[in-house]
Amino acid sequence: MAKVALVTGGSRGIGAAIARRLAADGFDVAITYAVAADRAATVVKEIEATGRRGLSMRAQMADAAEVAGAVERTAAALGGLDVVVSNAGIAPYGPLEEVTLDEIDRTLAVHARASFVLAQAAARRLSDGGRIITIGSSLAERVPYPGWTLYAMSKSALIGLTKGLARDLGPRGITANLVQPGSTDTEMNPADGPEADEERRFTALGRYCSPDDIAATVAHLAGEGGRAVTGACIAVDAGVTA
Repeated sequence: MAKVALVTGGSRGIGAAIARRLAADGFDVAITYAVAADRAATVVKEIEATGRRGLSMRAQMADAAEVAGAVERTAAALGGLDVVVSNAGIAPYGPLEEVTLDEIDRTLAVHARASFVLAQAAARRLSDGGRIITIGSSLAERVPYPGWTLYAMSKSALIGLTKGLARDLGPRGITANLVQPGSTDTEMNPADGPEADEERRFTALGRYCSPDDIAATVAHLAGEGGRAVTGACIAVDAGVTA
């Protein structure tokens, strides 16, 4: 019987790459999306083209009930749950003095609270030996340019979440790990964008990561090779934090 994975924010970018890679590795995969139902449907077709089952569902990460509901819907539709990837996110950017309380609340809700609620709901459904993988950011470890204070704060919360989950769920053999991408070639931050050359300058390798680079690390953590890795924060950032 195939294992089952849930990937939030799986309709594009890093999330879509993770969903495709897990399907290629033999997982049935459910994904959530916020607005792009058509793009989510395309990812599901790509999952199904590998011979695996796919499922897409709309879920707003700022809505705790919808986050927890995605876990329940996945387990009910696909017959269980083995891996959860908390990937969905936003990218607030701008001068510190202009950040509003609403922006703070929304960013913390989408990044920190949603990841906590997702893990909490998943803990009730995950099989022993399951995996919780959260997608953070290299900006939680190093902020080389201004304008990212709110984003960095929200992503740094995921470090503590991951270490706490590892201790809480370790007795069941469930691992919890954090993958921290650096500049990655997606629609949100294209490698040919206006700030791309400046971002490359901060990396050791002088290049952007690709979504598939992030997906490969997630696949390792989700697979047999990741069974002894837990509570870890793994940089996939072309060396920006080196």
